[in-house]
Amino acid sequence: MTTDDAVDTLLDSCRLQGVLANESGRVIARYSFPNAEGNAYLTHLADISGEKPRRITRGDQSVGPVALSEDGTIFFAAKRSGEDGKDAESPSLWALPDNGEARKLADHDGGFSRLEIRGGTLVVQFPVHTWASNETEHQEFSSERTDGKVSGILHSGFPLRYWDHDLGPAQETLAVADLSTIPDDFDDGSSVFDFRYLALPPGRLVDWAVDDYAGFVLVQMEKPIPGQLEAIEIWRLDLAGDGAPRQLTQPAVDHGFEIEAISPDGARALVTREQFWTPTSNLSAALMLLDLETGDMTPVWPGADFWFDPIWVDDSTIAATADDHGRGSVFIGDVDDDQPRRLAGGPGQKFTFSGLQRRARTVVASASAIDVAPLPVAIDLDSGEITELANPATVIEEHGILTEVEAQGADGTAIRAWLALPDAEGPHPLVVFAHGGPWGSWNAWTYRWNPGPFVSAGYAVLLPDPAISTGYGQSMIDRGQQELGGAPFTDIMALTDAAIARSDIDAERTALAGGSYGGYMANWVAGHTGNRFKCIVTHASLWNTTSMGRTTDNSSWDVAMREQSETYSPHLFADRIQVPMLVVHGDKDYRVPIGQGQELWYDLLTRSQTPLDADGQTQHRFLYFPDEGHWVAGRGNAEVWYRTVLAFLDIHVLDGDAQRVRVLG
Repeated sequence: MTTDDAVDTLLDSCRLQGVLANESGRVIARYSFPNAEGNAYLTHLADISGEKPRRITRGDQSVGPVALSEDGTIFFAAKRSGEDGKDAESPSLWALPDNGEARKLADHDGGFSRLEIRGGTLVVQFPVHTWASNETEHQEFSSERTDGKVSGILHSGFPLRYWDHDLGPAQETLAVADLSTIPDDFDDGSSVFDFRYLALPPGRLVDWAVDDYAGFVLVQMEKPIPGQLEAIEIWRLDLAGDGAPRQLTQPAVDHGFEIEAISPDGARALVTREQFWTPTSNLSAALMLLDLETGDMTPVWPGADFWFDPIWVDDSTIAATADDHGRGSVFIGDVDDDQPRRLAGGPGQKFTFSGLQRRARTVVASASAIDVAPLPVAIDLDSGEITELANPATVIEEHGILTEVEAQGADGTAIRAWLALPDAEGPHPLVVFAHGGPWGSWNAWTYRWNPGPFVSAGYAVLLPDPAISTGYGQSMIDRGQQELGGAPFTDIMALTDAAIARSDIDAERTALAGGSYGGYMANWVAGHTGNRFKCIVTHASLWNTTSMGRTTDNSSWDVAMREQSETYSPHLFADRIQVPMLVVHGDKDYRVPIGQGQELWYDLLTRSQTPLDADGQTQHRFLYFPDEGHWVAGRGNAEVWYRTVLAFLDIHVLDGDAQRVRVLG
């Protein structure tokens, strides 16, 4: 497969986005694919309960949030064309029965953020004008703002924006609707029923879960306290509105709680206690059992050394996914067990798993691997047998060889990496990919940093899991948390040394690339390895960790890095950079703001030692996306990303003469 074919195949494929299941056995897949013009992606739904996937939604606009009821009815939000042929300004709420056509239930200015169905009750999250107490007022006040062409937003808290979008002026709110009020013969009017707003506690709604009987909802609220801008509280709210809200956890400076799932009997909930990263503590996560009557909390599976993403199987049994030594596992056990048993996956296996959904005596999930695009699977809760379900996504045939590399860290810790190799005989030039996070692992398929196009271009790709990688126990996090440029850097270099010691790798032709924290690592490597690598690619990268902490949407960063920045900020070593760097950044990146890319670019042009080219011009390049965020998500921009990165590598690693991508102008 040629490089062009590999890029097109990757970007033009249908992609599984996740699965939904009910106890009755129906399984629905969300999947995306290129639109008719081939320049953007649409997301739709397919029924995958049978032998073949059956697409069940239509239209040239994507389907948004989805909920699946026990009777098989699908509730979803989407824009649809009106009688005038124009798409609605905001997505509407639709109901699609097991057999029949979708019917519109309601409109809401601003659309819908999340949907959940419990019995005959629909719970929705959507943005609401802060002055509004009902839908009529929300529509009136929102129209007043729109008609007046007002864009200003008045804030009283943090953050102002999140990942790639502004927060406000509306406030995310929960509302309830009684599905039994939907008439059988309604005519797709503007609204079939009224939403009743819930009175939320003070703060910003972060997450929520509703019990199986639609009696109450747990809400995770965020608000400032002295010493912590984003402290977390969990409250219990009665959906009928009869009881007063009850606070279950207290806000704290050093830790917070995340809602995971409510037990089927509604008596307990699984929550994750997150110990915050500070100069004196490392990030850690512990699964806890919260008694919803007393507020008492006890550890779950205290003998297990993983970060879990759990669901309830029954009132005493839970199943959970976790990263696991460069792969993933599904675990199962009683909430009172010291440790669970591994149901599927793990060392020596292939897949990692995400998005567990309960379905009778199985769970369904999305499974993937470094060389396997996501596909839907069912896992038997007794035997752990994995069965592939009907797949609406493209099965991408990967070329090359996937193997593993092992090494020892400077402290003697065993470390490992995936190595993707071309089919052809070596030695091959090498590209090292540093993963983001920093808490993460190279254990799953990705469309953004996929090794496939690089392998097709003749490069070997090393995917190291250094210190701070997940799935190797808390000790691996602790090794690098207080020295972002220490153990993670030396681990990556040790794994790189182990890779280039192989006879099928060309030690003289190497490059390193990374995004987000991987971009931080790329910048750090650039200032600490001289001309060891032929070039460096840095995407959405942290450069000045002090200014980063004061401008990001993540309030924890400034406190966490306040002491480290004096030692481990890459910008301190700009004058040591000797090799060409390709900087990539999106203007709508609010997690690692564009100012980081701008500071890096300025320092490269004024401080680096990188020689000028034969024409006296810089060898550095800046690929700037005015309309992209932390990730390059657009179809055309993603293609430009791959082709520009590959061309940059060809020029500096292979001494080639690759040309600028024409559509860049």
